[in-house]
Amino acid sequence: MANTEVILLDFWPSMYGMRVRVALADKGVKFEYKEENMAEKSSVLLEMNPVYKKIPVLIHNGKPICESLNVVRYIDEVWKDNVTLLPTDPYEKYKALFWADYVEKVFDSGRKLWMGKGEEKHTRKENYIESLRMLEGILGDKLYFGGENFGYLDISLIGICSWYYTYEKFGEFNTEIETPKIIAWMKRCMKRESVSKYVVEPLKVYDFALQIRKHYGIE
Repeated sequence: MANTEVILLDFWPSMYGMRVRVALADKGVKFEYKEENMAEKSSVLLEMNPVYKKIPVLIHNGKPICESLNVVRYIDEVWKDNVTLLPTDPYEKYKALFWADYVEKVFDSGRKLWMGKGEEKHTRKENYIESLRMLEGILGDKLYFGGENFGYLDISLIGICSWYYTYEKFGEFNTEIETPKIIAWMKRCMKRESVSKYVVEPLKVYDFALQIRKHYGIE
């Protein structure tokens, strides 16, 4: 399918936005990136996503597609002639969708870890590591979650390549010790041009997290 007008409303540290950026890049889809100020949301964002008022929003020929996993599925369906992200086998497709939903639990537990205060740090850390170990069990000894091919579930989790360092710093643990196969997977993913180009450097994300904590008075 020939590229038409594709615009992405996004915010640079968003792990949800990284999903969409990587999916577009993996498909070879050219797009216009528009950075959003989440403190002062643009009129375009409010118009294109009036329900949740969140990024990322993909605008394809003037039509908005919202919620990152929905957007990734849309990209996979529209640009069919390129690489396939979701498995074609119905059961394998179901599993990929199921575990992509589970990734939301990983991201949520990670957010609670870096945004929380000290008294519950141990519990938050254990919850995060437990959720990541569950995914490590699904990965097993495969190169990617989809086996030999980088695909939908890999893209669902890809933002962790930017955020894992922040989780480590606030949780006081080492991801490579706790989930070595996940770290090995991250390193393989980062060798892909579509990932290395659009996944934000971890130290930059950590600095962002420090600024957010300071803004909200979290010590």
